[in-house]
Amino acid sequence: MKREVYDSEKIESVRVLSLWQMIFLGKGSFVRRVLHAVISIALRLFFRRIEAVNVEKVPKDGALIFVLNHPNGLVDPALVFVSLARRVSFLAKSTLFDIPVAGYLLRMFEILPVFRRVDATGDMRKNVQTFQNCYELLAQNRCIAIFPEGISHNETKLQPLKTGAARIALGALGFGKEEEKRKRGEEETQGHGETVNLSISSESAGVLESGNAQLSSNPKSKIQNPKSLKLMAVGLYYTSKTSFRSEALIRYGEIIEVEPVALDENGEPPREAVYALNAKIENALRNVTLNLESQNELDAILKAEALFSSVYENLLFKDTLTRSFGRLQDLAKKYELLAQNDPQKMRELNERIERYEAKLEASGVTAESLSVLQHPTAYVFRYLILRVLVLIILAPFALLGAVIHSPAYVFSNLLGQTVTTHDVDAAGSTSKILAAMIFMPLTWLISAGVFLYFYGWQIALLSIPLTILCGYIALRSSETLIDLNIWIKSAWLLFRQRALFLRLLVQRQTLQKEIGELVENEK
Repeated sequence: MKREVYDSEKIESVRVLSLWQMIFLGKGSFVRRVLHAVISIALRLFFRRIEAVNVEKVPKDGALIFVLNHPNGLVDPALVFVSLARRVSFLAKSTLFDIPVAGYLLRMFEILPVFRRVDATGDMRKNVQTFQNCYELLAQNRCIAIFPEGISHNETKLQPLKTGAARIALGALGFGKEEEKRKRGEEETQGHGETVNLSISSESAGVLESGNAQLSSNPKSKIQNPKSLKLMAVGLYYTSKTSFRSEALIRYGEIIEVEPVALDENGEPPREAVYALNAKIENALRNVTLNLESQNELDAILKAEALFSSVYENLLFKDTLTRSFGRLQDLAKKYELLAQNDPQKMRELNERIERYEAKLEASGVTAESLSVLQHPTAYVFRYLILRVLVLIILAPFALLGAVIHSPAYVFSNLLGQTVTTHDVDAAGSTSKILAAMIFMPLTWLISAGVFLYFYGWQIALLSIPLTILCGYIALRSSETLIDLNIWIKSAWLLFRQRALFLRLLVQRQTLQKEIGELVENEK
């Protein structure tokens, strides 16, 4: 599903990614397509909604480097991977290749190892080979993706960017020319055609050959520089990184044209050019990410935005995550200005929002569910009754699916809470999703084994899709129950304590108006 988001300055294309769209984008060998489909299913089940913004603006051909923020471990590259039609080779920390299953998947998808100083076994001299492999991919007009922050983290803002992305971009444009110049100089001074060894390291070669990247391991092969090269900023945002059935947003942002520069005698771009390009990358990333100084500031912004947007959401309409994120960015800027110009006013506003949130919590409703008054009373009751009837009809299947899948769900959550980091990187949701990708199929196989023992192979084979279907019904039924619980409490409050309901509604409108005035006045 695709819709347009309009404002006074720009038009953004928003695509809500469906499972079939994600699977259809899979390219390459049969094994790669199967793994692509498995990853797509895992992500689509973990996230209730995945939105991609401006994905149509991604160049369809030519050398391209994606630069991304890195808040969520292996989930970050996986989301970009399933949202694009182009084949992308990511740069990932070298220690991931030591994990048997993860290492196989990384090689299958042409991931290149990066050797970091923060890793115990990180030998940064090996990055020379990784850079050369990047040059070859870009010379073939391929895509690579880099996380210039260097680590996956839980901070509320971008971390200082490493210069690797800028160095690779500038180096790729000048590498072929510099190699030709150096070869000609060697031929003139030595009188023969000895060439520089550009062979790929054994680890990198294994990564790329397994993905059919067709990189040459011939030391006499000539690496050409791409005719042109673009950088594209990609911002990743999650409503909750580790919560099951949260939401994810992928924002494809500014495209930067990389201008070629002369490399020095060591094949390195000038430091000034690297820093200048790195500054452009940082600015482009800030435009597609949310940057707050502390968790308290982020919490305040989230509460203000939720209160502001709840006026427009009801039983029939839920705003896009893209619009919510845009308001969060806008509020973050305005809160920063207000904190500088009138900190007392900002504190008072936050205190009123906190008090209002406490009243809502005590009443058992949400700011969004107060919009029940926007619908006729008959419609509200019809809406609730129909969904209750659907839940009753599906209850046996939902109960069966919940019982069968609950052990896998519990174990996956437990592992996500236990394994929260890998080396120095945040890995909570990564471990949770990887665990679910193992435990859920294992659940289906165990169920099939039970049916095989008692009823034969035909029933066992049929039980697999039926078990998966029951699990999906259980998932959707639980979400519907949660939503219905909130709306039923809201309807009950309206008809039993109408004065309190109306008072909460008026207070919400007052706070929403004040937040709206803040947005307008602090421009």
